[in-house]
Amino acid sequence: MTDATDTENESNGEETADETVEDETAGEGTTAIEGEGANTEVSDDAVVLSPETWKDAVPPQTPPIVADPPPTDEPFDDGRWYLNRELSELSFQWRVLHEATDDRQPPLERLRFLSILTRNLDEFFMKRIGGLKQQIDAGTTEPTVDGATPREQWSDALSMAADLFETQSRCYHEAVKPALAEAGVEVLGYDDLRPEEIDYLRDQFESSVLPTLTPLTFDPAHPFPFLSNLSLSLAVRTRKPDETIRFSRIKVPENLPRLIPADPDLPEDGETRVVPVGRVIAANLDLVFPDVEIVDHSTFRVTRNAEVRRNEDVAEGLIERIEDVLRERRFATLVRIEIDEDTPSAVRDLLVEHLDVDDSEVFERRAPLALSDFGSLYDLDAPDLKREAWTPQQHPRFVGLNAKQPEEVFASIRERDALVHHPYHSFTDTVQTFLDAAAHDPDTLAIKAAIYRTAPDSRVIGSLIDAAKNGKQVAVMVELKARFDEENNLRWVKRLEEEGIHVAYGTVDLKTHSKVALAVREEDDDVRLYSHVATGNYHSGTAKGYVDLGLFTADHDVGQDLVRLFNSFTGHSRNRSYRKLLVAPETLRERLYELIDRERDHALAGRGGRIVAKMNALEDPGVVERLYEAAEVGVEIDLIVRGICRLRPGVEGVTGSVRVHSVVGRFLEHSRIFRFDNAGDPDYYIGSADWMTRNLDRRVEAIAPVGDPSLRETLDEILSTMLDDNRRRWEMRPDGSYVQARPGADEATRDTHEALMRRTSERAPDERSGRESEPRRDPSVNLDGVFTSDTNAN
Repeated sequence: MTDATDTENESNGEETADETVEDETAGEGTTAIEGEGANTEVSDDAVVLSPETWKDAVPPQTPPIVADPPPTDEPFDDGRWYLNRELSELSFQWRVLHEATDDRQPPLERLRFLSILTRNLDEFFMKRIGGLKQQIDAGTTEPTVDGATPREQWSDALSMAADLFETQSRCYHEAVKPALAEAGVEVLGYDDLRPEEIDYLRDQFESSVLPTLTPLTFDPAHPFPFLSNLSLSLAVRTRKPDETIRFSRIKVPENLPRLIPADPDLPEDGETRVVPVGRVIAANLDLVFPDVEIVDHSTFRVTRNAEVRRNEDVAEGLIERIEDVLRERRFATLVRIEIDEDTPSAVRDLLVEHLDVDDSEVFERRAPLALSDFGSLYDLDAPDLKREAWTPQQHPRFVGLNAKQPEEVFASIRERDALVHHPYHSFTDTVQTFLDAAAHDPDTLAIKAAIYRTAPDSRVIGSLIDAAKNGKQVAVMVELKARFDEENNLRWVKRLEEEGIHVAYGTVDLKTHSKVALAVREEDDDVRLYSHVATGNYHSGTAKGYVDLGLFTADHDVGQDLVRLFNSFTGHSRNRSYRKLLVAPETLRERLYELIDRERDHALAGRGGRIVAKMNALEDPGVVERLYEAAEVGVEIDLIVRGICRLRPGVEGVTGSVRVHSVVGRFLEHSRIFRFDNAGDPDYYIGSADWMTRNLDRRVEAIAPVGDPSLRETLDEILSTMLDDNRRRWEMRPDGSYVQARPGADEATRDTHEALMRRTSERAPDERSGRESEPRRDPSVNLDGVFTSDTNAN
């Protein structure tokens, strides 16, 4: 979501009239953290979401993934214990879609989630469906851990996606569009226009749109036109005087506004009247094709596979390889065609034949096909139609600090560790201040940073360049293989190298996904290390909408671990041990197993056992099996997993002590928090890794322990608030479906994001009063103690 993106996208990744949290103790959730699970009951009367029931599904339940219970008499390596990854991801997209179908939300928020869903599903088809199709074409029949072959997964995912598309279209036409129109925001067809608006749009078309169009006709003298990925096109059939019918394709240029004002000179009472650009083109085709008859026209959209794989044995540089991948994606296999439901069968058959797709890959939908094109409406000055904007607050530990006085910034970190929580806390006033201070500090000797994704106009990169110009040693790890950010990262690599900065690109077999930075500073004839270990990217844009955590520490062992980690980026060897950090692929999996097994041993010894873990995805079969073994002996486990989850909770006699939650709301949940109770002496960690095979074995990840008692209390508060949510939280059932929690008749609404925004605002210090040493807390909360592709968030 963005992404509910992050889709990596983003999102997953990613919600309106949000109910005001009136109860001052809302979100305490003490019971949940201490081991009884979330204290909001999940209804047994939920209605499964579908194209037919979406309006009346209260409380809603996403479609089940499996029909049969797992075999409790079989070992945990039986495939029936594991949910399918692709269907689990589509289940998350149902939860995103529900934010649009939910009439408790204001209409522009609902439209925003329809837009997010479009982007999420685009990425799903490019990555996941593309990968499955690649396996099918290669003849792969080996099943995944859940027992499904690539073809079975492909077929089941297409079927589930079809229901998502139909529900999305119905939601837009039957609920969101009418609600917007009632509020004065109208998305119009030509039948709805006033005569003067039609005249205005024709003038606009002729002067501004027509010169950008390039109609391409398919006939014996011209090949079928090339269709770029995610391009929106008009299929136009014309008849010449000799009765010959020709097919032409008109691509809607990507640099044209997707919504055109019907007549900006004639607004009435603040109303907004817009027309999709595709409809403007369709209504003026006589200017594109003069002197011929327009037989019919329709819109269609194509999606190509993004899973382009290079031969790893080819002796070429990584930059050249990435550039080749970017080129090859333009011509990759098609994995989906979306067409207007009114498309003539002859046009549909023509597209299927010449684009070489299966009938099941064609999705007939009521236009518009790309609701992501309507995102600009969200920027309207219409406060009654969306939530009140959120401004990230100053962190109490950073208030009054200024990068121009770097000694004060470092002194604060040296005094005690600090934990920042975005987007509740300002990225600029914390992370950016830290980097700027290091860049301009005369005592800073070196700065090192790992960049996975960053903003196109990144101030982070600017700080690193400034540091190099100021004579510091600067080393930057830029991951060129960050999917869909390759081109942006290539540009930054070239810019950094032009400034003489040491740049590492990663390796062919591993992605560097860790989010870490290090400042090396000379102090009192010694060297001090200042570290930042985070769950999110150094991206000022996503920091406004992605929920992430960052730990600032002057801990010597953490700093030394980062020194070793950065040396492995720029050198040719990898460290096999670290003092405090858990680093993948070297130590993270082994230590994670040890931590889970320790809770199992405590439970067997009668000392209880408790795990609370928050992440984006739980996919790794080995971790799932370890959790099953712990649950089987009674370890209480709460997992807050935003998206994919293979584990099946709530199976009587085996996983009855496991609860899986997912929070989808205003912000994209992207942080990772792990708490292992250890019989009352808990361990806490935050960092970049989800519990996925790729994160544990094929990526460089960094997880840091959190030892400061006040910071642990903050983590407990976050976890407890999420587990106590009765507005945005979903709970999984054994069949892989999710049911949304709802407040009781006399119960206050507890919305995770609203509660945390409220608390952050209450604790934000007044700059005039000076810097506070630690945040204020609600005395009523007794904490002892989880959940966004642009859904390819990462």
